[in-house]
This record gives sequence, structure tokens and C-alpha cells, in this order.
Amino acid sequence: VTITTRLLVSHLSGIRHYEKDITKVKEEKEKANRALKLAKSHQDKEQKAKEGKGLENTDCVKQKKEHDGEAKSRHSKPGRNDKEFEQEEYYLKEKFESVIESLKIFKNDPLFFKPGDQFLYSTYGFTLLSAVVERASGQKFTDYMLKMFRDLDMLSTVLDDNEAMIYNRARCYIYNKKGRLVNAPYVDNSYKWAGGGFLSSVGDLLKFGNALLYSYQAGQFKNKNSKLLPGYLKPSTVAMMWTPVPKTEVSWDRDGKYAMAWAVVEKNQQYGCCRQQRHYASHTGGAVGASSVLLILPEELDPEGVGTWPVAPPRGVIVTIICNMQSVSLNSTALKIAREFDKEKRAQ
Repeated sequence: VTITTRLLVSHLSGIRHYEKDITKVKEEKEKANRALKLAKSHQDKEQKAKEGKGLENTDCVKQKKEHDGEAKSRHSKPGRNDKEFEQEEYYLKEKFESVIESLKIFKNDPLFFKPGDQFLYSTYGFTLLSAVVERASGQKFTDYMLKMFRDLDMLSTVLDDNEAMIYNRARCYIYNKKGRLVNAPYVDNSYKWAGGGFLSSVGDLLKFGNALLYSYQAGQFKNKNSKLLPGYLKPSTVAMMWTPVPKTEVSWDRDGKYAMAWAVVEKNQQYGCCRQQRHYASHTGGAVGASSVLLILPEELDPEGVGTWPVAPPRGVIVTIICNMQSVSLNSTALKIAREFDKEKRAQ
């Protein structure tokens, strides 16, 4: 078979994740598909209720549903029902000197499907991707990334190295089997630098989001008197990264598809005065004792007005949340925050 870097970055390679048993993976996917069908069924019922009973009544139903959901989340314990964190490989303590060396964990395991046929989120796919970067650049992957973080002025983003003294490193927490809050166990993330091996801050992730959004929008603005600097990436590169890839899916956002290392929701409105989707890109992060999200909601620019200086990029809302608690769902919270800020900007 042939596995390309595009397949790796879109999780279509067939390389396994932490679960080695393909039967269990298929069972989990079937459960997820049934849950998605159930959610869509509820949406259809709500739409029919709106048509039959009027908007005011369905708003009340929606508010009650949101209130019930918030109440449920307040009384539930994060991190207690996430089966992914039951996998032994999440808790590896072996230190790997290079990403090439860490490939030994999975390199002899069979592919779960023919590359390109199905979507399966795979941290090890990104480990292989980091090995490709290492060989292509002629540098250690970690050195390559730290140079990039420096270019982006992300000076607080570093390797999650247990031995190093890292200023302001937070302590991480999990709930044990009895539902009590305890310190997260010791792990060594050198086997997955690309898929969860860096420590960062909210400020640095905002810089990262701004750099991407600037790059995405820079091509739409006229460069008057050379005042507008080029983006870190070409606009076409970011547009490609934020274009949904066929056969992909996103577990944390049912409106989205997976693109290239990003979950993307496309702009969509099927009916007048009904539900409208805005274009945005996001990604969540989950590790032993920590959760995170970065969401980028680009502003919908007026094609007639984008050339007028000084209305320059980045234009939009960027939300990032980092939590030192395992298995906390943050994507919907980030989206709500982004929409509130976007609404406020529109009102001005």
C-alpha cells in the first residue's frame, strides 16, 4: 500500500490509534454512528415542532434543553467515562531519543483498513508524520518545531519534558475510580511529540491562531505602500488545510468534517430564517490530566471593502481554553464564546 502525508494529516492512513483490537474499534464507531443518527432525529423533530408550533415555543424547548444539558454537565464528573484513557499506551514511561525510534511501538502492527478508505483518528499517524518531517528537513523534529515556535513568537511553548525545569508548569489532575480528584500519573510523552507532546499557554495559542488567520486573509487585502507583511503561510496553504476532506468525520463537532490537522465547519444555510452555519476551524486536545481547544472563527469579509487600508487582518474571533483536568469537553464552550464576541462585533 501507499501512505501519503496527506492521508496521515487527515487520519485516513489506516494506522491504529491506542486501541490494538480492530473489533473494539468497529464497535465504538458503530455506537458513535448510532448516537449521531439519534441526534439528527432529534434535530428533525425540533424542526417539525418549529414549523407546527411557531418559533417562540421551540425557543422555550431549546432553552429547556440547554438548561438540562448544563445541569447534567454540572453534576457529572469529567474524565470518568472516557474509554480512550483506559488504554495502556497512554501511560507509557519509556523515554525515546528520537521519533524514528518511537515508530517501533506500532510499525509492525497491521493496518486497520486500506489507506484512504476510512477515517480513524490516530496519534501514531502523526508520530509517523513527524518522522517524515525529520527526514525531509534533516533536523530532529523537536528542534524543527521549536525553531518554528520561535518564529511565531510562541516563547512559552516547549517540549513536555519531565526532567526539565519549566517555569509556570501546571500540575495536572484526573478523577480516580472512586470519583475523587487526584494528581495525574507520571507519563513520558517522547513517543508522541507531534500528537500531544508540547506544553503551551493561552497567550501562545492565541498567537498561533492569529498567525494562521492572518495568513488565511492576507491575500484578500491590497498591499498598499508595502505596509502589509506576508503571512507565515501562503493563503492557499491555509485554505487547503481548512478544506474538509471526503470520508472524514469529527467526534467533537457533528457539523464538521476533518481537514488537514483541523476540524472544519463550512458556511451553510439551507433555508431562509433558519439555522445558519458559520465557517470556522477548531481542534481539541486531550492528554493525561489535561484538556484544551483552539477555535478560529474568521470574520465574513465584504469583497468590496477588503482592499481598504487600515482594515487589515486578522479579522475574526479566536478562542482558546487550556484546562489541567482530563477529559473535559471544551469545543462547544469555545464556540459559544466565539459567537458571543462575534455578535458583539456585529452590533458595533
